[in-house]
Amino acid sequence: MNPIHKKIPVLIHNGKPICESAIIVQYIDEVWNDKAPILPSDPYERAQARFWVDYIDKKVNDTWRKMWLSTGEEHETWKKEFISVFKQLEEALGDKPFYGGDTFGFVDLGLIPFYTWFYTFETYGNFKMEAECPKLVAWAKRCLQREAVSKTLPDEKKVYDHVGLKKAFES
Repeated sequence: MNPIHKKIPVLIHNGKPICESAIIVQYIDEVWNDKAPILPSDPYERAQARFWVDYIDKKVNDTWRKMWLSTGEEHETWKKEFISVFKQLEEALGDKPFYGGDTFGFVDLGLIPFYTWFYTFETYGNFKMEAECPKLVAWAKRCLQREAVSKTLPDEKKVYDHVGLKKAFES
C-alpha cells in the first residue's frame, strides 16, 4: 500500500494509504484531534517538534547502520558520531520531563521506540547509554511509566537477537 517505498508502516483510513510513521502520527493528530493533542498548538513549537522528529528519522538509523557495519578505526569514528546524535537529543530535552515539556508528545513518540534498541546499540558499540546520556535514559524511564508505551515496545533482547540474525545474513 506504500506506493513509493513498498514498506510499512502504512495506515489505511477511508481506503486511502497514509505512509511513514511521523506522517501517520501527524495525520492521526489532525483527524482525531478531539483527544489530547500530540503536536503542540503553537506553530513555532510544532515546527520545532517536526524538526526533531525529522532529525531522529534521518540521523539515528543512518548513523547506527554505519556504526553497526563498520570495524576498527572507522567503527570508533561512527560510534562517536552515533553517541553525539543522542547527546544532541539529550541537549534538546534539557531539564524538561518530556520533549513537549510536562506532556508526552510528538518528539517523545518519535524517539521512544529506540529505547528498546539501546541494549543493541551498547552491545555493538561497546558503550553504555546511561553513562553517555543519563538524562535521556531517565527520560525513557519516565516514558515507560506510561502504559501505552510500556505495553507496546518490544523486548530489548528480542531486538538484539533480530539484529544479530540480520548481521549474520549480511556478512
